[in-house]
Amino acid sequence: MKLRKVTAASAAVLALTLSATACGGGDKDSGSGGDKVKVGIKYDQPGIGLKEPDGSFSGFDVDVATYVAKELGYEPKQIEFVETKSADRENALSRGDVKFIVASYSINDKRKAKVDFAGPYLLAHQDLLVKTDSKIAKGADLNGKNLCSVAGSTSAQNVKDKIAPQANLKTLGGYSECLAALQSGSVDAVTTDDSILAGYAAQDKFKGKFKLVGEKLSNENYGVGVKKGDKATVDKINAALKKMVEDKSWQKAVDKNFGPAGYKNEPAPKIGVIVK
Repeated sequence: MKLRKVTAASAAVLALTLSATACGGGDKDSGSGGDKVKVGIKYDQPGIGLKEPDGSFSGFDVDVATYVAKELGYEPKQIEFVETKSADRENALSRGDVKFIVASYSINDKRKAKVDFAGPYLLAHQDLLVKTDSKIAKGADLNGKNLCSVAGSTSAQNVKDKIAPQANLKTLGGYSECLAALQSGSVDAVTTDDSILAGYAAQDKFKGKFKLVGEKLSNENYGVGVKKGDKATVDKINAALKKMVEDKSWQKAVDKNFGPAGYKNEPAPKIGVIVK
């Protein structure tokens, strides 16, 4: 009788254990059972990462993030996009607020000390955006002209320091304000990463009004940020990025999000190769 009681108790414990495992276990990247994955993006960069008025999301980074998440086992409805501003990206990863970040996140040594990166998945360059009928063809043409960038950005100062010392800098609160100033003629050019400029210029209200000059004033290797030490996730994302290029989804995303501005994108970068 004692043996039967012990056996019955053991069986009950085993049943509870199996039940718990079935409910909460498994590969966390499987995306099954309604699990969600939190992904950091920008909410305010048209063509890159934008939260639309209806609550949906658009942009190249959104397309990359959606593709990567699917390769990790998550359907679009299981992705929760989290706004990740530039100053908070490293903290968001270290706190575990997000699984990974796709947010025009340039790889550099300072950031690599705090987070790990998959990719790069896009090579961007600092460039100039001007009106389609502008005579500005290179950075030096900005001498005596008005150049706009946003508060806190070093892009415009780089142009003034290295290329056009007589340029007049105008700092505004955001790139949308810079484009409005460019449209009105109060500034002659706007500068930041070409991908960001192309995204803004591709908006319906600006289509056909602006063009990129094609100056490659810097190399910006966009990577997918992952929590420091999470090599398994980095490896999975790298595999997803490679597949995205091979099946042409990467180029389709570039054309869709940047094409209207005449963006001449670099070929898809090779995983782990940083262009200095």
